[in-house]
Amino acid sequence: MKKLVEQINAEIELFQKNAAAQVEKGNKAAGTRARKAALNLSKLMKEFRKASVEAAK
Repeated sequence: MKKLVEQINAEIELFQKNAAAQVEKGNKAAGTRARKAALNLSKLMKEFRKASVEAAK
């Protein structure tokens, strides 16, 4: 589960960096990367939820 949290944190950092580049500089490629990171983050959050429920049992 620790590895999963590290992956989530890395994906959040990637999203923040690319989203900021899109908003501040109008970088379209950064927007694409931010959307991809958001999608990956969604998948990781679902995995975290499953792992968290199992750990609570």
